Amino acid sequence: MQQKTIAGIRAFNRYYTGIIGLLDRHILNSVFSLPEARILYELSHREGIQASGIIDSLGIDKGYLSRILDQFVRQKLIVRKRSEADGRLMHIYLTDKGRAAFEKLDRASDEQLKQLLSALSETDGEELGRHMDAIMTILLKAQAAKEK
Repeated sequence: MQQKTIAGIRAFNRYYTGIIGLLDRHILNSVFSLPEARILYELSHREGIQASGIIDSLGIDKGYLSRILDQFVRQKLIVRKRSEADGRLMHIYLTDKGRAAFEKLDRASDEQLKQLLSALSETDGEELGRHMDAIMTILLKAQAAKEK
């Protein structure tokens, strides 16, 4: 890969993480870090997921995930339930409080992007969306080739 391409991607990453606040200790003016918010997202979109599923999706360290999940239990954001089919397996569910916390984060994320994009014309916004879709398609193709 050309060094110019690598430098361009890294510059974009630095720019984008800065404008959406990914380096802030707490994301979207919440009490949650980015990894915590991503875990809430997974739990919201994959009801009854096991910890291994979160590890696979996020590539997060098992010990780090365990500490976050224990914290979520103490905060009453999640419950763990033993599988009826296999008693060795634990499924994780958001509580009503956890679902409300995620929904608040989700709305804040939508609002942040609406504000960021508010100065763009509809055409520019659609073009940005198409470019982001293209980036994901290219990276997914590269990831699939790497896994072969």
